[in-house]
Formats: sequence, C-alpha cells, structure tokens
Amino acid sequence: MTSAAPAFEITTSRQLLSWMAEQQLSLALTTYQIGKLFSLGLKASGELAVFERTFNRCMGLCPNGDGNGFFLSSLYQIWRFENMLAPGQSNEGFDRLYVPQLGFTTGDCDIHDMAVAADGQLVFANTLFSCLATTSATHSFRPLWRPPFISRLAAEDRCHLNGLALRDGQPAYVTAVSTSDAADGWRERRRDGGVLIDVQANEIVASGLSMPHSPRWHQGRLWLCNSGSGEFGFIHLESGTFEPLTFCAGYLRGVAFHGDYALLGTSKPRHNKTFSGLPLDDALAQRNVEARCGIQVVDLRSGDAVHWIRFEGLVEEIYDVITLPGVRNPSLIGFVSDEIRRLISIEEEP
Repeated sequence: MTSAAPAFEITTSRQLLSWMAEQQLSLALTTYQIGKLFSLGLKASGELAVFERTFNRCMGLCPNGDGNGFFLSSLYQIWRFENMLAPGQSNEGFDRLYVPQLGFTTGDCDIHDMAVAADGQLVFANTLFSCLATTSATHSFRPLWRPPFISRLAAEDRCHLNGLALRDGQPAYVTAVSTSDAADGWRERRRDGGVLIDVQANEIVASGLSMPHSPRWHQGRLWLCNSGSGEFGFIHLESGTFEPLTFCAGYLRGVAFHGDYALLGTSKPRHNKTFSGLPLDDALAQRNVEARCGIQVVDLRSGDAVHWIRFEGLVEEIYDVITLPGVRNPSLIGFVSDEIRRLISIEEEP
C-alpha cells in the first residue's frame, strides 16, 4: 500500500536557515496557481517559519517604498500591506504583522510585475492591455506607456508584457514575450520571440529571448530570467545580447536581490501549449533533472546556487518573490477568517 503524496511540504538546503539569520532576512512570495501569499521567516528556535494567506490569483509583489510594507496584485485588486507593529514590538512571536490596509479595484487586468517609482507612484505591468499603468482614484487604471508596436489599448494580451524594472527610480525596462499586435499573438512566438524594451528610449534593446520575465536593475546591470530556457543572466545593453549566469531546474520567474545574492523563483512547467516545446525541455533532459518549484539563492559573483527552498505537493508554481530586510518572523492578515474584523489600530493623535 502506497501513501498519498503530501498536500504541502517545504524543504531547504542545509545552510539556508543560518544564511537567513546571518543576513537578517525574511521572504514573501506568491503562487497564483493556488492563490496564496507566503511569508518565510525564522522561529525563535531557528526553525523555518511559514505563514500563508489566501488572495485569489495573487501575482506581483513589490516593496512599498518606505520599508514598512509591500504591494500585492490579485485577481481584480491591488492591496497595499502595512506593518502594524512598532519597532521592537512583537505579537505572538512575530516581529511584523502585515495588514492589507489600502486596496485599489482594477478589474481583471492580469497584472504582473509592480514597482514603486521615486515619486511614490505605483507602476504595474498591465498585461491584458499590453501597457504600463498606475492606479486611479476614479477608474480601473491610468495608462502610462505602451510599446511602440502596440497600436492601441485593447483587452487582448497581444504581446504578454509582463516584467518591469526601475532604474534611478523611474520605469526603465519591460519584458514581453513577443512583439505581436494581435489578440493573444504572443503564444505563437514563445520560443524565441521575447524582447527587452527601453521605456525611456521607446525602443527594443534585446530580442530573440525565450519568454523573458522579471527584469531588474542591480549593481549596474539589467538582469532578467530567460524563462523559456531556464537561464538567469544579464543583458549587454550596448549589443543587446543576453549573457547567462546560471541555469535553474525550472521555469524561472520572480527575482529579488540582497547584496551579492539573487533569489530566483522556479516553477514546474505546466504541460500545455503555453509551456511545452520550449528550450527548457531539452535543457532539463540534457542535465537529467526534473523541474522543481521553489526559491534558488544564487551568488552573483560565481553563478553558484548556494542555498535553496523547495516546495512539494500542492504548490507547483511561483510568480514573484521579495526580500523583507531586517525582518525575522513576519505574519500576515487576510480576508478568509474574521481576524481582520478584530484588528484595530489607532494612529497617534497630533
């Protein structure tokens, strides 16, 4: 008699927890596959602490700019989470309590990457409408920019614009799976139709990529996931060439940096037309390895995967990951239970 596979299991490399303690670092990540926001920290005993809350189709994550919270995109809303604990305060062993304090109703725009610009404006990849946008007090969103090959705004996911990178506090680069200007046209160009676009110059600076995701500017370089090939690396902006730093056994998506380390989200590819037939299939077979779901910590100086977190069972896909510096054991408030009804905080009187 064989036992059923575990519904949910997390394993880590031997030194991952001590590394998190040394770096004074916790993590948050999303999986839209089962609609969960996770935080990963450390208990007082030094064991891994896992907290989760349910948000339907949660995807994009980004720090909110002041270090006290973050933004999360979900099926038809964006939520701003704020930490309700004062410095040095704890609650049931947690040193942060993140609460969805402010919400924006956007409708189902298939929001992917998000970032907060230097002026405090939240900018997000509005994938359904093939543009960059921001929130609006009176409408679903306000368009900010669209690629030069997109002729008009339409709810057609023409090029699958998914990734956003800031540089010097301004929206600087986006990734798209193709340059299609027809409804759902990106699906026919998944293998090598991906592009990196310079937002300020309004031009394509790199092409021939395979389903690129998660562009990020860090240490003077533009990093991204060449997801269709399982490679993480950087773009030589002068020549437009992609230089791989490392291969990860999985569909790469979600990048966060902490000093000389990159934290990369990996997913198990779905066996459908979106993920089949990619170079990743051959790369996994050549290395005799199965795709994994989790977080890989890569040393940027060597390209080595020095630590990892692996999900088994229920969670098979990750979209985004962010670091929570200076946080040891965070907790989250959601909407499923009635805990949010009982949580009341009062701002100090002037």
